Parts: sequence; structure tokens; C-alpha cells
Amino acid sequence: MATAHHPDAEKTSRPVALVTGAARRIGRVIALELARAGFDIALHHRGASPRSFAEAMATADELRAAGARAEPFAADFADPSATAALLPAVAEAFGRVDAVVNSASRFEYDSPAAFDPALLESLTRSNVAAPVALAQALAAQAREQAPHARATPCVVNILDQKLHNPNPDYFSYTLTKAALAQATVLLAQALAPAVRVCGVSPGITLVSGPMDEDEFAKAHKLTALGRSSTPEDIARAVRFLIESPAITGVDLAVDGGQHLIGQARDVLFLARDDQNASKKTSA
Repeated sequence: MATAHHPDAEKTSRPVALVTGAARRIGRVIALELARAGFDIALHHRGASPRSFAEAMATADELRAAGARAEPFAADFADPSATAALLPAVAEAFGRVDAVVNSASRFEYDSPAAFDPALLESLTRSNVAAPVALAQALAAQAREQAPHARATPCVVNILDQKLHNPNPDYFSYTLTKAALAQATVLLAQALAPAVRVCGVSPGITLVSGPMDEDEFAKAHKLTALGRSSTPEDIARAVRFLIESPAITGVDLAVDGGQHLIGQARDVLFLARDDQNASKKTSA
């Protein structure tokens, strides 16, 4: 069940953004960017462990220091009922919802040779079903708010540049992001004019999975511009889309031009190959 930290707090007159996965990593930076831009923040976290709660509380304190009202909401997207309860809980606590940023995502390695339908089903719940359900809920809320709305509410889905530059690594994850990218277009059509729906496709942005710092540093340079995205780059792009009322149905690649370069494998493996080649050359 989705829960707020302060469910009885006063309703806000400022715009409100629900940012999923906002306790840490890219979601945290997006929430901070929007807080500095004048948004109050509904900070979603999974809430499955003491660490998750601690991270959420720490990020909420940062958001409040930036001048925002910030309330944590716990919801495990593996549970459809918790997902369904999330946006109504935010609307009840804040009195309005103006934007949803679907940043929360599960990222696990597999390949076509090791495909497991159970993994695909599990990733689909968090990476596709939850963002779609939240977009539907925002549209329902927007229709109720319509007489008082100052701008069209917006959904921003965090996608992945590898949809423009495909390779079979992280096979099930990629399938879910491809589904979410198509859902972005379909929802933009279906929910207009009540809601706008857009996507942002980051390049390699943070150390993740089995990657170490050296591999990340090398991989981050494997782009047309010689540098990929930072969390701040992604956050600025999200804010731009939320604040751009004439834009819907787009996928904005924010990746240093990584999507322009054909890469047969995930950049983790390309960076490792480069490291191994360098070691052999110097030996």
C-alpha cells in the first residue's frame, strides 16, 4: 500500500511532481532539479528495507532545504494494488498532481541465450505496467482538476538510448524499455488533451550493475561528443519537457550522441575489451 510520510499536511498551491525512484541516483537528482524550479515533490521509494526508508528521508531533507515541500511515499511496483494506490495518495496529501516522472526501473542482466520468462514478467511490472498505470491515474486526476489547472499535466518516462542503438545485452530490460517507449507514443495519443506524455533516453550515466569506476570512466567517453550524460543533464531535460506545453509524444535522447554510434554490445563490455587490449599492448 502506498503511504505518505505526512498524509494530513496542508494542500499546496505550488505545482506537484511525483518522481518515482526519487530516493537515490537519477531520480534523486531529478527531484532536486524540480524542487529548485518551484515544484513540491512526492518522493516515491520502494520501501522494502530500512536502507530504502533512510535514503528517502535523507533526500526529503535535501528537497526541503531547497525550498520544496517533500513527502515520501512507499510503494512496491511488484504489487499492482500498491501501484494503483500511489497517485491517489499523492493527490490526497497535496491536493493536486501536475507531473509524474517515471524514473524507477529495474536493471538486471540477461541475454537471448539465457532468457527467462519469469525475469521478463517481473521487469515488466516495474518498468512498464507501473508507469502506464501512473499515467492513467494522472489523466483521471487531470480531468478532475481541469477547471482549476494552470497547465496540462505531463508524464516523463525515463527510457534508454540503447533503443536507438540496439544490442542484445540486458535483453529483458531492453524489451521492457522498448515497450515503455511505444507506450509513451500511444499514451500521448490516448490521453491528449488531458495529459502530455514524453520520454528521455539517457546514455550511460552512473556506475551500475557489475561495472567498476574505471570501466565507467571509459564507457562514459564512448559517444560522439566524448562524454555521455550526467544525472544533471537528465534532470534538466525532464524539467524542460515538463515546462514545454507544446511537446508531447517525443523521446529526447540525452546521451552525448551515443545513439549515433553503432555499438554491437553494451558499453560495459566495450570498455572491458578496451581495457584488456590496453593491458596486452602495455605488457
